[in-house]
Amino acid sequence: MPAIVRRRQPLLNAMDKIPALPNIDPAQLDLPSIDKLAPKGEFDHPPRILMLYGSLRERSFSRFLTWEAARILEHFGAEVRIYDPTELPMVGSVPENHPKVVELRELSLWSEGQVWCSPERHGAITGVMKNQIDWIPLEQGGLRPSQGRTLAVMQVCGGSQSFNVVNTMRLLGRWMRMFTIPNQSSVPMAYKEFDDAGRMRPSAYYDRVVDVMEELFKFTLLLRGRTDYLTDRYSERSERALKKIDVQIARL
Repeated sequence: MPAIVRRRQPLLNAMDKIPALPNIDPAQLDLPSIDKLAPKGEFDHPPRILMLYGSLRERSFSRFLTWEAARILEHFGAEVRIYDPTELPMVGSVPENHPKVVELRELSLWSEGQVWCSPERHGAITGVMKNQIDWIPLEQGGLRPSQGRTLAVMQVCGGSQSFNVVNTMRLLGRWMRMFTIPNQSSVPMAYKEFDDAGRMRPSAYYDRVVDVMEELFKFTLLLRGRTDYLTDRYSERSERALKKIDVQIARL
């Protein structure tokens, strides 16, 4: 194990190699600093939050929970849009210019943060929920509709409390290159937690929803103007540099 070097390494020329890291291209290696984390851009609009839910039932508890969370976010000052998955075709069954697909992708690009809420069905997220996520591409015309967005995950259970759904959505959020916040909500026996009008009754589960939305709002504010730098990767910079060299060689 090499000794820990506490002093800052000297700056290297682009052609120099780092003695202890011979596999690294110094020209593409970033040296992170607090100054580089200063927010960039003007943000005169409220934080933009997209909310997705995973059930088409008339009395959908995941939709009720989403609405309840939306009210909290709006009170904090967020601009909230809730996507209606009704009539969204199965992924791959229609062209990407289908109106419901275009709507979902534009909302994801518009958003700075997202909330995913799904019932648990057979120990996993519902097809309705997964279908929405599958329609959001990792890359679209040079843009990444999900990368750098904050994400909060919630689930509703028909029986005892479970965390299968939130765990699955955390995995998906990581795959979609999103910043999933530490807190989460799981509401057991959801049919007991909502009144006839679809409003959530006071309880520790409701308080947890407040906690989650509060945390999401804070993290969204914290990451504003910083996500481009935070998601800028050495491997991708190196790949772009190699492609640029290939283009130059092809022109010779």
